[in-house]
Parts: sequence; C-alpha cells; structure tokens
Amino acid sequence: MQNLWTSPELSQALGTASSREATDVSVSGVSIDTRTLAGGDLFVALKDLRDGHEFVTSAFKAGASAALVSDAYAKQAGDGPLFRVPDVLKGLEALGVAARVRLAGEARVVAVTGSAGKTGTKEMLRACFSILGPTHASEKSYNNHWGVPLTLARMPRDTRFAVFEIGMNHAGEIRPLTAMVRPHAAIVTTVEAVHLEHFSSVEGIADAKGEIFEGIVPGGAAIIKHDNPFRERLVGIAKNCGARSVTFGFGADADVRGEDLTLSDAGTTMTVSTSGRRLRVTLGMPGRHIAENALAVVAALDAVGADIERAIAALAELKPPVGRGERTILAVRGEEALLIDESYNANPASMRAALATLAAQPRDKFARRIGVLGDMLELGPDAAELHRSLKDAVEEAGIDLIFACGVHMKGLYDALPESKKGGYGLTPGILTEGLLEILRPGDVVMVKASNGTRLGEVVSGLKSHFSRRGSAA
Repeated sequence: MQNLWTSPELSQALGTASSREATDVSVSGVSIDTRTLAGGDLFVALKDLRDGHEFVTSAFKAGASAALVSDAYAKQAGDGPLFRVPDVLKGLEALGVAARVRLAGEARVVAVTGSAGKTGTKEMLRACFSILGPTHASEKSYNNHWGVPLTLARMPRDTRFAVFEIGMNHAGEIRPLTAMVRPHAAIVTTVEAVHLEHFSSVEGIADAKGEIFEGIVPGGAAIIKHDNPFRERLVGIAKNCGARSVTFGFGADADVRGEDLTLSDAGTTMTVSTSGRRLRVTLGMPGRHIAENALAVVAALDAVGADIERAIAALAELKPPVGRGERTILAVRGEEALLIDESYNANPASMRAALATLAAQPRDKFARRIGVLGDMLELGPDAAELHRSLKDAVEEAGIDLIFACGVHMKGLYDALPESKKGGYGLTPGILTEGLLEILRPGDVVMVKASNGTRLGEVVSGLKSHFSRRGSAA
C-alpha cells in the first residue's frame, strides 16, 4: 500500500494539530465517496449535493484510515482518526497545494481547458506521458472547484508528469484552480459558443478560458488553437501573464502544424511539424477534431521537453472512452450494426465535429447513417437558433435519419425534410423504442447530446437489446 500522506504531512498541509488518535496515521488515497472508497483512504467530508459528514462513520466501516471533517462535526461511535478544519473544501485545497509543492523540480505539469475536447486531450496526454515516467491525471472529468484540488491531493510524491483538466461555467472559476495547479504548459483546446447562459458574449468565454494562463510557471507555454477566431485575444492574455504562446492547427503558420491529414473510420494519420522536426503520427481515434487535439498534445510534449517520438506512439493504441466516441458492434438479426456513443457532452462545435466524423464512416460496410441528437445545454437565449442551425451539418454529413430528443432539438427536427425524420421525443425512452423497431444490419447509429439530456440511456438500451459483441476497431 503506497504511503500517500503521513500524519505530520497532513497536519502541516492542513494547518491543524492531529487529534490524539491521528498522530500515527498514513493514508494511501483520498476519497469523497464511500461507494468507491478503498481501504487506507483519507475520507474528505465535502458538502455538495449531500453533506459528506453524514457518511463519515460509513467511510470508516469501508476501511478509511482517517477522515477530514469540519470542526463542528461530533465524533460518532465507530469513527477513526479525524483531522478537523474550519472549512473542509479549503482543507482539501490546502492539501492539493501541498501536493503540488512537494513535486520534484524536474516534474512537469500540464493543464487543459477549452469549450470542447478537454477530457480527450487530457487522456491523450496521460497515455503519452505514461510511456515516459510515473504519470498522474484527473479522473473522469474531475475539473471543477472540488475536482481539481481532489486530483492534486491524490498526486503521488514521485509523479514525473501530471495532467489536470480545468473546467468552468462562469468567469473567475478557472483562476483559483490554475493557481493551485501551476502548470508548465496550459492548453486551450478551442473557444466556442458554450455556457452562453452565463456569458454575454463568446469573447467573455475566451477571457474566462484564458484565465488558465495566469497560473503558468515563469517561462511556461500557453498552447492556443491557431484556427480559432479568438487566437489573438488568447495570445494577448498569455503575454500579459508572462507566458510564451505556442499555436497548433492546420494553418500554414501554426507553430505546431498538421499536414497530410488522412481520416478513416479506423483512425487518423498525419504529419506534424514542430521545432524543425517532422513526425508521422497515427491516432487510434477517428475525426479531424481528434487530430487537432493531438496537435495540442504534441505542442505540450514539446513545451515541457518530453521525448515526443517515444510518447506519441501511445496515440495509435488509444480508443475513445464511453460517452466520448466509443464504438460498439451490435448484433442485429445475426449481422452487424455500429453504435457510436457521444452521449456525454455536446455543444454546437462538438456536435458538428461528431457529425463530420460520422460522415467519414464508409458506406460499404455501414450504409445507413442514423443520428440520435439531444439538447445541447447552457446555450442561453440563442439556444433555439443554435439547434436549428445544425441542419446544414446534418445535410453535409449525409445523415439518412435523425431521431431528436429535447425541447430545443425539436427546432432542428422540424426543419428537416420528412424523409430524414426518424422520431422525436422529450424523453430518451421514446427514442429507444423507435430505434429498436427500425434498426437493421448495416446501420451506423451515433448518439450525441449534453449529458443532462440523458441519451446515455439510449446507448444502454441498444447495447442491452442487441447483445453487445465488443468494441469496434
């Protein structure tokens, strides 16, 4: 069991004296959820949807070595060693800061934000760095006010490379998180019209994403998408933060430039030019947007002085995760159909990218293209028009049938010709029923929506009914 934190280290980081029973404790992990807590963890009693203090005793029953609790918490029978602080979230933040401080001087940290592609880029970086040395990265999409300090607090002392995803819904949310992470390189994957219900303009979103550059260590790199309308705005923010800008993209004067891009249903290949070198890169995931994010990965590897040639070999083996492009073969009437699961997240840019990727799927094996599209959330007053405007992307992708879910996606559905209308419903269950009736061998079905639309239920329903046979190549 790895020793992550000792009692003296916890007490020093938290600024609190150990209780008598907590003077000789070591923990091997940090947890905020008793359902996934492992033996030896420090349980952190955060207040979020539920008050974590209600589960402290359960955490000890599950094997926790200690718990981080509020000063006001009354110890219960069955509780073990407690570390008490005035504010549990601030205590977790202090632990995260201490974890960052204790990293060796040669360790390198990368932070990622953006309107789309954060998690995929983070996972590519994780895979690449893992070839080179001990690597620590955000779990799932732990990118908010508690997810970032939690990820920091879990970081082993011998970490050589660390990757942090940082998200936001409002201005000012990234600033304190990047100050904790203190990256050597920070990526903004793209700036798009998302979270518009919290911003008056997309320029405001660009400024909020640019906050990530404020935490960059002296001499660090701000990695910015070249082919984005807000490139110069972000370059200006980076300059004001004392960071050097590195652009990535397919533009002729991008610092890290992609060329000779070849897309297929199985993956992607391209040549990458960076720092006077030309590298051939193979990606196990299809899509131009994936290739763009891979260019950001190469830029980050270069910026922190990593061995790019060794590291990028990992990209050929990386497959899309559940909800973010995972491909599954379905057994339909003894033959095959293809399910593409993009149900975790959606905004206008990522929706168009997903439709374009579906269009790249050859018709020789999967001839009929079916899109199952759900509401894109947090788009503010322009939501209805942003959904309707996807009609051209649907047509360009050659989608044969559209199933639509949600109040806003009905605008797109109503704008389509009758021949493309597969079905509409306010709930995922209605769409699942319709798909089960019409699905046939040789179909490719892509499910795409914001997670709150719950179209993951459609994916689960299709997998269950058609007896999943495994991930597609």
